[in-house]
Amino acid sequence: MRTSHTLAMGAGIVAVALVLAGCSAGTSTTTPSSSASGAPKSLTKVSFQLNNPPNGSNSGFAVAVEEGFYEKLGLDVTIVPGTGSSLTAQLVSSGQATIGYADSTATTQLIAQKAPMTVLSTIYQSNPNEVIALSGSGIKSIADLKGKTVGTPVPSSQASMLPLFLKANKLSTDSVNLVNLPPTSLVQSLLSKKVDAILGSLDTYQVQANQQGAKNLFTATFAANGVPTVSTSIFASNSYITRNPEVVKAFIKGSLQGWKVASTNQSKAVADLKKLWGASASPTAAEELKAIIGGNLLCAGGAKYVGQATPASWKTTQDLLSQAGLLPKGIDPTTYYSNKYLPANSELQACPIAK
Repeated sequence: MRTSHTLAMGAGIVAVALVLAGCSAGTSTTTPSSSASGAPKSLTKVSFQLNNPPNGSNSGFAVAVEEGFYEKLGLDVTIVPGTGSSLTAQLVSSGQATIGYADSTATTQLIAQKAPMTVLSTIYQSNPNEVIALSGSGIKSIADLKGKTVGTPVPSSQASMLPLFLKANKLSTDSVNLVNLPPTSLVQSLLSKKVDAILGSLDTYQVQANQQGAKNLFTATFAANGVPTVSTSIFASNSYITRNPEVVKAFIKGSLQGWKVASTNQSKAVADLKKLWGASASPTAAEELKAIIGGNLLCAGGAKYVGQATPASWKTTQDLLSQAGLLPKGIDPTTYYSNKYLPANSELQACPIAK
């Protein structure tokens, strides 16, 4: 049974916020109810705010809907498409959404500013950011970026983390010529050679460039070159967590069940994504999911389990982001996250992912 309701992708931000406010008002049930047989007697409504439109990066959640994982746990989940991690974090922080999915850079910055919310499960154990250049550009190493023109999406985590990336590789922001570009024109600017390289991501921009005929790209990920920060995570407002701890646990469990299928049966995950979202689903979802799994994003940073970032990874993230001025120095990383709502380790998918 399909238990998620989609929203029109063309709706504006204000409309999304209003819908979310309405959804959150109906999610105060504290425990999913079940009959004596164990089957859900009635479903608890949950609204889940994504950071992106429907694509490979959220395919695990589509699986959880279409394969009935949420429903079996007593949940009726509404998945709301997003327009960026920053907006998603702000919606949860302001109470217009209850559970969200966003990059840790956006969520931790708000939590450090006393926003009442907590990261509950980290899906991307490492950020997917990278430098991308065409073959023939003269860029064959990170050092070759010196003096080159680099397209930068603004606003973005890539732009925020660039000074760290350059410093880690013995370059400075003055050594490259940065050009701010809208994310929608980034790949085309690279392909038309208006810039020598772009700051992108292995799960989106690199996929787009390959789909448009780019071959033998030079890529250098931030994570493998000095900036390994934990990335996209499920998080929620503290008030919602306090009122609905069992609902939160059930949602996390169902979501991780969905990601287990997505990581081991990519074709099923993409089929579920398209079944749920129809024409709104990314046409390159299969390639995006392949890049996510192939890029080890679910198990990077020494992670032992999918969905659970290590304390060491969180400490590294705090240290790196504070160096860049994105977080205050000296904050205990446990301020940002809690593992108490995760399933027991015995129920989590082990890393590395079995092929």
